[in-house]
Amino acid sequence: MRFTSIASGSSGNASYIGDEETHILIDVGVTQKAITEGLSALSLSLSDINGIFLTHEHIDHIRAVGTISRRYGIPIYGTLATLRETLLSKSLGDFDRGLLHPILPDQSIRIASLEILPFSIDHDAADPVAYRVRSGEKCAAVTTDLGHFDDYICGHLRDLDAVLIEANHDPRMLADGPYPLPLKRRILSDKGHLSNEISGKLIDTILHPGLKHIFLGHLSEENNLPELALRTVREVIDRSESGNRSEGLSISVAKRHAVSEIIEF
Repeated sequence: MRFTSIASGSSGNASYIGDEETHILIDVGVTQKAITEGLSALSLSLSDINGIFLTHEHIDHIRAVGTISRRYGIPIYGTLATLRETLLSKSLGDFDRGLLHPILPDQSIRIASLEILPFSIDHDAADPVAYRVRSGEKCAAVTTDLGHFDDYICGHLRDLDAVLIEANHDPRMLADGPYPLPLKRRILSDKGHLSNEISGKLIDTILHPGLKHIFLGHLSEENNLPELALRTVREVIDRSESGNRSEGLSISVAKRHAVSEIIEF
């Protein structure tokens, strides 16, 4: 199984998960050119992609879905509300609606060798989800754009081999930054984004010996720094008394405008 982030940040997001037989993208929130270049690092092209899975309808997650759909005819999966809102986005142009496939949270679907399980998250979108993807005994997940976590979310993030988890902002940088107060409140709300510290607490909760690879993703360009996110998350884990540990754990920050490390497991 292979897993990487093609781009990750408040400006645009796209992730790849696949195995030797099946290849999917989770979100396509950057340009088609950027996704094509990212896939080339995996020795793949958009013609190899078996499905695009949308987490929600915000532009930093769907930017290229129209152009890719029209050119390559790749099936597009998302909750019904997400697909409906995506269709209403005038910037995306016309869709072949036959390519749209509604999914339901907590109902897995199989595409060839991959089993994909969407699960609900809280965010200010129509019906957002995160995804857990399994190939045989291996499992990875992409979980961003959530204002908080609870037992339900942790349950879906148990027993992973690799995960991309949001570490969006540093609260002090956000408070001191240029954003208007309503936007700051939105980011800090239960339907906003995870701070670095809360991200660390989520990771500590789901950490187990088999979890070896963690990407910190969806970092704000204005309200975070990669080194700050990484340091904060590590400090939370190191001072935790949970007893959850993983020898040889790799934690890295997903790159904003380039392909991150390609994880194979």
